[in-house]
Amino acid sequence: MGKFIYEDLVRVDFEDRVLAHLQVVIGNKLKRGEPFYFQWKDDATTGGGRSSVWMHPAASFAFKYYGGRPPSLNRAWLDALMYTANAPHGLYVVPEPQGSSASPQWG
Repeated sequence: MGKFIYEDLVRVDFEDRVLAHLQVVIGNKLKRGEPFYFQWKDDATTGGGRSSVWMHPAASFAFKYYGGRPPSLNRAWLDALMYTANAPHGLYVVPEPQGSSASPQWG
């Protein structure tokens, strides 16, 4: 279980595989100078609900992985996540498409 850390104030747990896909999508959006919202459902142990942060080039954030190996990436999942990131409501985690080929390398 990895962590997404935003502005050293927000810490959210995501599985390493999810986190790796989020890192690629977030990196690609910001590389193109496209700020956006990133939102997720909060765990019931933290009160439930939903959180959202504004992702922009000046924001301080980090991806902390539990495992030592980079997970394989699924191109179809990256495309689906990028689709949400380009929508007005912003990036959120969608289920991984089944039957898609995975790449053993980072995007």
